[in-house]
Amino acid sequence: MDKSSPPPYCFTWLAASLVTALAAALAQVGGDARWLAALGAEIVKRGHIPDGVPYAALPSSGWPNVPVLSELAFDGLESALGDRGLVLAQATAAGACLALVALGMRAAGAADLPSALVLFLVALGAAPALVIARVQLFSLVLFPLLVLLVRAEARSPSRRVWLLVPLIALWSSLHGAVLVGLAVAGSYLALHRLRWRPASALLALAATVAAPLATPALERTPCYYLGVLGSEAALRGEGLWAPLSLGKPLDVLFIVVAVPIVASAILSRPAPWELVALLGLAAGAAHTARNGVWLLLFAAAPAARCLTGTRAWRLVPPPPARYAAALTFAAALVIAGLRTPDGGVAGRLLRDAAAKAAGTDPILADPLDAEALALDGRRILIGNPLDAFPRREQRLYLDWASGRASGDVLLARARAVLVSSSERAQERLTLHARFREAGRDAHAVLYVRRSRGRRPPE
Repeated sequence: MDKSSPPPYCFTWLAASLVTALAAALAQVGGDARWLAALGAEIVKRGHIPDGVPYAALPSSGWPNVPVLSELAFDGLESALGDRGLVLAQATAAGACLALVALGMRAAGAADLPSALVLFLVALGAAPALVIARVQLFSLVLFPLLVLLVRAEARSPSRRVWLLVPLIALWSSLHGAVLVGLAVAGSYLALHRLRWRPASALLALAATVAAPLATPALERTPCYYLGVLGSEAALRGEGLWAPLSLGKPLDVLFIVVAVPIVASAILSRPAPWELVALLGLAAGAAHTARNGVWLLLFAAAPAARCLTGTRAWRLVPPPPARYAAALTFAAALVIAGLRTPDGGVAGRLLRDAAAKAAGTDPILADPLDAEALALDGRRILIGNPLDAFPRREQRLYLDWASGRASGDVLLARARAVLVSSSERAQERLTLHARFREAGRDAHAVLYVRRSRGRRPPE
């Protein structure tokens, strides 16, 4: 090997492949996933985008449906392979994410061993995002791709900057984290490129800001994002909107990993636009814990560059290591394609029993089971996407799922209730005089109304 050429990036690729294999082996389908497939199935069946949420009884008309591409993609995966399809997509997205981060570290001039170390730490701190299959799997690929493009433009400005427009437009129809990518791109355009190429920077900034409107909802797209950000769950900081907490082990792990990575990134003397982006992403992670993955992915390259320092790091891996990465990555995809994940929801028999007990009435269920019922083609009272419903109904549903007495008003609208055996709502139902247990399995319990007195959905 020529001494002037950089050593191969084998350890980094091997690290990425090993993490992908672990993600494939541990991946599970999380909340906020199956409802996309349910809506995608409705779109395919009807041949058009329905008004509101057709599988829910409570009113949702007028809801601007933006993530249509995600809905169709998830429907395709579920139709072809069931939950196994979502796990395979998650493992593929995790592998692509880590590969793009590795490319970014190499482009930044980081050596192989520091890059491998940083990549392992990033994977450790972002484990939930890499292991739990949700709609954010699309953003796991698109966010590091955007960062790679923006940093390449910062090093050598060119016409490639216009690739931001179709990238943002595509991303907007897939996942709401497009707003994070838009903020990072805006930081570069407004704080860096504007100084040297003001005309192209202003034009690119205007086009990039307008790009998220390229969804089926068109001019109503901002209403969708405002509805998501202003939803009851977001305002309360519950579920996926929960802030960082020292009382949660995974949040503590993230903090332990993020502090040295972000500190190293700052010590690498990033450009002002990068520093602003880092601070903004850090604030976003503190406000909503699940946003921590974007902070780690962005900080990885400058952190690896800082750790490289002035050392040569010229350790060359043995020949077997150069093939192990490719073999490990291939094995990861095979693992993801073959294993059947634990759904974490009521089994088919219990869901069928709930539908039979409900008759023509909608079923009240916790968020995960409600998504599974919707995917079965059953009618639920309310569920995800929760922001599609009136704020009062969102509030009542969150109260009920949390076991609060104020949420009991929803019980008057259902004949059958399917709830996770680990939820507080289930504990409260055991004391409810008007419902009795009618069945259970490893994950959920079915309750049915003792009498016929009930009130129809409002």
